[in-house]
Amino acid sequence: MKRLYNIVDSKELKEKMKNSPDKRFTLSFYKYQQIGNPSFFRDYLFINWSSFDVFGRTYVSSEGINAQISVPINRFEEFKDHLYSISFMDELRLNLAIEDDGKSFYKLKIKLRDKIVADGLDDSSFDVTVTGKHLNAKEFNQLTNDEKTILIDMRNHYEHEVGHFEGAILPDVDTFRDELQEVRKMLDGQEEKNIVMYCTGGIRCEKASAWLKHEGFPNVHQLEGGIIEYARQAEKDGLDNKFKGKNFVFDERLGERISDEIIASCHQCGESCDDHTNCVNEACHLLFIQCPKCKEKFENTCSDDCNKIVQLSEEEQKELRKGQEPRINIFKKGRSNKLPFMNK
Repeated sequence: MKRLYNIVDSKELKEKMKNSPDKRFTLSFYKYQQIGNPSFFRDYLFINWSSFDVFGRTYVSSEGINAQISVPINRFEEFKDHLYSISFMDELRLNLAIEDDGKSFYKLKIKLRDKIVADGLDDSSFDVTVTGKHLNAKEFNQLTNDEKTILIDMRNHYEHEVGHFEGAILPDVDTFRDELQEVRKMLDGQEEKNIVMYCTGGIRCEKASAWLKHEGFPNVHQLEGGIIEYARQAEKDGLDNKFKGKNFVFDERLGERISDEIIASCHQCGESCDDHTNCVNEACHLLFIQCPKCKEKFENTCSDDCNKIVQLSEEEQKELRKGQEPRINIFKKGRSNKLPFMNK
């Protein structure tokens, strides 16, 4: 029987990906759709996508699919034919990455989830298909030029820290679940205003717009295809690009540049920088912003403490990790008290 999971060491796969000459497209897509047997569908995708040498991370649930993957360029048309042969994904929009070297993923992971995006909502209480009006890039620019329009970034703090649209409200939250509740409180009493939301590729706004309409906000809009599609349309149509900085992405690249502005700072020294990295101490793995000077000084770690640990042998590091929660800082996303500039 074909194995439906990876058995090769992740470090080996990552090194193989980095050194591979193969050209690949990085893309994302999602679809809210009732799936009767998510487990069967997950296995079906894994078998087929493995045959196309697809890498990436995909979530499947009874409410649909959410995928961020990379596909070999020479297998891309075959992959699309397979994808569009699935009835509810026929002609589905694929968001191709803006700044892409094909080194975004190194293995295939398809996981079953209760939801394709964790939102904390009771989906039985509202119709998730009654969404806000979708805006293309031109319509988005026109509506957000109106000072009475409320523009909201529906991403987490570490995402909009490195890039966002001009004039957007940037909720200081760690999760989409938190953001929904924060935005709802923020909009109380402004039910008749034009509300425009955006996120990376559109999936979070799809759910958020439907929920806000249910909550009594009739004039909800969302950016079609998110930041990724906006950047593509703005360049193609010669539109004013209102996004400043870098678009954070959830793969090995950790970001793709949309404009030349650098609007963030190194979390260790405060120098202008918008490059995210993960602390190489396996017991920490903190996501934070680090400039080249600090990367050299701290040797790809977030602090002197972590730097001291990575100087030890692998065996000594493993011994220190015994009995500890793995990757203790993985959910802090740049909020650790180890980061000097962030705690001044």
